[in-house]
Amino acid sequence: MTFRRTAKASRLTAATTRGGFLLQALAVTGAMCAGLMSPQLALAEKRMAVIPTETIYPGEIIDVHRLEEVEVTNPALTGDYAVSTKQVTGKVTSRTLLQGRVILVSALREPYAVERGKAVRIVFTNGPLTITAGGAPLENAAVGDLIRVRNTDSGIIVSGTVMDDGTIHVVAK
Repeated sequence: MTFRRTAKASRLTAATTRGGFLLQALAVTGAMCAGLMSPQLALAEKRMAVIPTETIYPGEIIDVHRLEEVEVTNPALTGDYAVSTKQVTGKVTSRTLLQGRVILVSALREPYAVERGKAVRIVFTNGPLTITAGGAPLENAAVGDLIRVRNTDSGIIVSGTVMDDGTIHVVAK
């Protein structure tokens, strides 16, 4: 096997031939340290990315069977891309995700818990008092979002927070 001599190695050889014992000692020490640290550096530099194994269209829920984790070999790849399947699984795409391309986190959103126009239950709680009514959301929303809802009985529009079970807890004014 042949090795190419680099300019750095030539300079080191020239310096040691001139009697630079200290420089030679530093080079040996540095090489030993680099040899000890290289496994950790290799692990630290190993970057991963998530890519789809098939084209995924906007509005589709992403499942783990359509994803693959790969090692990033392009050093120029930057940005906020997904690095693990846990970041992506269960999310909904807002853009088309092409096969073999990295998935940008900005192209994903949480699935909607309530959809505009579909019937929901509005809940208002104040101490021991709990009032419930039917409502129609005026916008799509995920869990934890603050949205406006029309009370179907009175027609009044109120604001509330979407809960896990699909109900909307009204904010008191």
